[in-house]
Amino acid sequence: MPFETTEWSLVLAAGGEDSAAARRALATLCETYWYPLYAFVRRRGASPDDARDLTQAFFTSLLARRDFDGLRRERGRFRAFLLASLDHFLANDAARRRTLKRGGGVTFLPIAFDEAEGRYGHEPAEPLTPETIFDRRWALTVIERVLADLREESIASGQLDLFEHLKTALTGDRVPGGYKAIAADIGSTEGAVKVAVHRLRRRFQEVLRAHIARTVDRPDEVDDEIRYLINAVSR
Repeated sequence: MPFETTEWSLVLAAGGEDSAAARRALATLCETYWYPLYAFVRRRGASPDDARDLTQAFFTSLLARRDFDGLRRERGRFRAFLLASLDHFLANDAARRRTLKRGGGVTFLPIAFDEAEGRYGHEPAEPLTPETIFDRRWALTVIERVLADLREESIASGQLDLFEHLKTALTGDRVPGGYKAIAADIGSTEGAVKVAVHRLRRRFQEVLRAHIARTVDRPDEVDDEIRYLINAVSR
């Protein structure tokens, strides 16, 4: 069975060509995963304003490229490519960054920077490295996207109330009051709740795999990336 064409595989497939479709796909990925990069820049010591400008300038630089020659095989995972590209960008001269920050004729991504510093204020106070902060935020962003998809599915199936009661169990947290309390709240039985949790966890795993598949180049990378995500969340 062929690997599904995704945003990231489309970007990689563009190779050295200037593909409008690949550039749109890259923009979609960047809009989703911008915050881990913002947190990385902040943890490296940049002020909120500088972190916002640098992150936006980085995306402007990335999307302004006329080819994708930098997408080497060892950067087949979007997560790794994004961080390596940002490291390279930050190492370049400040004058070029100032030029890019002003736009360079490229439309900025519609990124919600107004909420960035509020989110950063909730990052762990302990001295985690910028790389650890990036990995953790990337992993949590993926999980947030999965939960958002599951919530939409529950709305479509008329089971939003059940989902809101059970979603805590998806991340391994203890359900307050246990399944018995949930059953009482929704007018069901403890056994039925256990079955619902099992089904929801299975669906969570399916949707998580689908999301991870969008950010890797080959199907054999999916399991490794899921393990990496689990490790990043637990750090």
